[in-house]
Amino acid sequence: MKENEMYTTEEIQGQTQPIPGKESQMDPEPIYDNPDYKGAGRLKGKTAIITGGDSGIGRAISVAFAKEGCNVVIVYNAADNDANTTKQVVEEYQSKALLIKGDVGDSNFCNQIVDKTLQEFHTLDIIVNNAAEQHLQKKLEDITDEQIQRTFQTNIFAMFYLTRAALPHLKENSAIINTGSITAFKGNADLLDYSSTKGAISAFTRSLSTNLADRKIRVNQVAPGPIWTPLIVSTLDKNTVGTFGKDTPLKRPGQPVEVAEAYVFLASDASTYITGQTIHINGGTIVNG
Repeated sequence: MKENEMYTTEEIQGQTQPIPGKESQMDPEPIYDNPDYKGAGRLKGKTAIITGGDSGIGRAISVAFAKEGCNVVIVYNAADNDANTTKQVVEEYQSKALLIKGDVGDSNFCNQIVDKTLQEFHTLDIIVNNAAEQHLQKKLEDITDEQIQRTFQTNIFAMFYLTRAALPHLKENSAIINTGSITAFKGNADLLDYSSTKGAISAFTRSLSTNLADRKIRVNQVAPGPIWTPLIVSTLDKNTVGTFGKDTPLKRPGQPVEVAEAYVFLASDASTYITGQTIHINGGTIVNG
């Protein structure tokens, strides 16, 4: 099978799931690993915290890091089965995994994540701020105070909380990688609060990279476009899911495995002269920034 055929998702039909969605119940299931891609020890001996690491893009990152020899701390909120599956795959690649369950929108929990990581692995080298939630609303008037608070709490406040807790333990050449979104650059009429948080992540990434430059800690972001993850089937309607990603130049949604390698690059010594930047992985859509 050719690579472009492997990632074809023409068989996607309209489907929905309750929030937060389960990867194992998606049809087709997302592709989070390509066994033909062999690790090269690029992250050997390092430890990474990955929020939202149980499924979707986070699972693909966890597995890609494991293939490179990294200890992986998988932070998740609800999907126990997905988290356990990810841990199993990480361990099959001979890396160590630690599951930590809780709400990253709680600053005390973020402190606990760092404490547990250090207790288990005694080092911390990489932070991947990836956890996110979104809620579809056609009109601004329908977005409640509770929804705004919840979306910002998970998507951007959590990045402040976890990064703040981790910084005293990060060393020179450590990496912080944030998951942004194409919505920060082109907007989304039905995801006003979500898009706003992703815009904040871009500003956070650029500002923090400048703040930490003297400490030689790199800060970058990846801005995915339409990627086939549980977030999609648990927040969009059936019609939107059925046509998801078809409006990109490549005419299909991306798979999580197609995103993960960018995180490996930004976490590794291959990117030691890159900070404050954005890698766009969106099927060919041209955006500024």
